[in-house]
Amino acid sequence: MRPEDKAPDLSGGTRRRAREIAGNQPLHGPLTGYYHETYAFVPRDGAFGTARMKLREPRADVIRFERRTFLREEALLTALAGRVRGVPEVVRADGVTLQRYIEGHTLGSRFRAGTAIPDTVVDQLLDLVRDLASIPVGALPRLARVAAGEREAEGDSHGFVERLALFAEEHVYTRNEHTFGTLFRDLGVDAHAFKRLRQRLDGIAERPFHLLHGDLHRENLILDPAGRLWAIDWELATFGDPLYDLATHLHLMRYPDRQARRVAERWTAALEHIRPGAARHWPEDLPRILGFKRAQSLFTDVIRSALDLHGGAPLRAVVPRLCAVLHAGAEPLGLASVPSPGRTATALTRWRRGYTP
Repeated sequence: MRPEDKAPDLSGGTRRRAREIAGNQPLHGPLTGYYHETYAFVPRDGAFGTARMKLREPRADVIRFERRTFLREEALLTALAGRVRGVPEVVRADGVTLQRYIEGHTLGSRFRAGTAIPDTVVDQLLDLVRDLASIPVGALPRLARVAAGEREAEGDSHGFVERLALFAEEHVYTRNEHTFGTLFRDLGVDAHAFKRLRQRLDGIAERPFHLLHGDLHRENLILDPAGRLWAIDWELATFGDPLYDLATHLHLMRYPDRQARRVAERWTAALEHIRPGAARHWPEDLPRILGFKRAQSLFTDVIRSALDLHGGAPLRAVVPRLCAVLHAGAEPLGLASVPSPGRTATALTRWRRGYTP
């Protein structure tokens, strides 16, 4: 069983639709996922044999931490069929769009965070990188939800990361300040942190844009029984600076230092081979984009940690995780100090006492 198969049970419209399509076949889910409610099952009509499919629909009641580019994940996957290896098949059943459920194990269940992954898996990951690098802006049907006037100019890598920072400031921090502002301030984080973050990002080199997955981590990479690597959960895909996908991957994968360096070297070499200039000035710019990812995670994880605490997670589990995030994000955000575990626990406890959903 994969970690995504262990989520608590929920009920609602998505579950009813899944049950209608599955008929008397077993229904697995909801599968773990923050932005979507997902169920896996064998459709009752037998059109796909014994292959499991999954119905995946957006949750309406979640805080949006990432900017979305594409209207529908399934439309993007359909456009990528035959162009990008390891992309789940998209099918129609009973008037509903389904994705093929990839049987196998996530990398996270095989190789825990902080440990190396085999070179054979890295080789397949780099095949995916090459496929994505071959899809420049404008090469896909019009699937984007971002208006032309809100998109960065082709190759404007600084503008791309700046727009992501603006999203974090406006949609994550400011929009939720009435609920979490006191907690952020108690942890030593204020709105001026974004100004300091932008200063760190000044001068990023221009690079030609191409399609990015946006969330390549151990739970979104699956090895099937034949050892083939698949990438799932494409809802954060976008067009942008090629180094952003690499930075996101390194930040989330938590490779051992030696493998992280080797993956970065091979990844950038693969980019340059497909699209000359796609890894321009990567030794200088990758650390800064990695810093942005750590800063972005700080704002996301402060809110998620607080909500986990409200949902019943023990303080002893939340505090160490949040302290690690604060330490990682302190430098790119220019924080004067990082609160101790005791101060972090006090801040969380104060927030929980005053929180009214």
